[in-house]
Amino acid sequence: MAASRGIGQFYPVASPLHALDPRAKILATAILVVGVFLIDSMAGFLVISGAIAALVVVGHIPTRTFLRLLRPVLFIVALTVFFQVLFSREGATLFEWGFVEVHSGGLRLGFLLALRILLLVSAAGLLTATTAPVALADGIEDLLSPLKKARFPAHEVAMMMTIALRFIPTLGEEAEKIQKAQAARGANFSEGGLVHRVRALVPVLVPLTIGAFRRADELAEAMESRGYRGGEGRTRYRELRFRYRDALALIVTVMILAAGVLA
Repeated sequence: MAASRGIGQFYPVASPLHALDPRAKILATAILVVGVFLIDSMAGFLVISGAIAALVVVGHIPTRTFLRLLRPVLFIVALTVFFQVLFSREGATLFEWGFVEVHSGGLRLGFLLALRILLLVSAAGLLTATTAPVALADGIEDLLSPLKKARFPAHEVAMMMTIALRFIPTLGEEAEKIQKAQAARGANFSEGGLVHRVRALVPVLVPLTIGAFRRADELAEAMESRGYRGGEGRTRYRELRFRYRDALALIVTVMILAAGVLA
């Protein structure tokens, strides 16, 4: 099962990171995300990368399992770096061939942009891997609860976000099954030009979309049959408690962010 794990999937082990209050982990992740956008130096990215690597160890998540979280975004990262290097004109010219020019500034910006995307995905993956879906929904709802005075549907928004995260690995597994079934029928997804490959994906995207709507209908019917009518009047089996260790985790996160920005 470890091989099929991806972003949005919970890794159930006992660790200090799993034991933290979900609200603390959500706030810490938000702080890290903001910090990634504020950092613009290689030293700062190394600080954040080292912190995430240490958290993976503390969370008792196998390195190979965690690295699989990055696989779905590698194509986006490569494409982003390619366009950044191709169209940026900052810095000295390193390579020139016709209208194609590669500048040192473009390489640097592309590399930093790739690191930024990978760190964002890593922070989100670490949150979902160490927080159970129910706890994640409760944490989001509690953080949004002050907005209830303005009639903001905090419970419903938290539920939708949690379900969306939970459906990411499910849709990924479904896409892999459909792709293997199409390949067994003679479909070729690895040969030909870009247009051919895009057309080859149509037999995958159509049944995947239909399956996603079917799963959504089944989930809605299952929730209604169990008496779900929104968050009004609902109680929790386990109440969240913010302890000193959660406050300490937030303080350490702010210190890491400060070290990354100042590096």
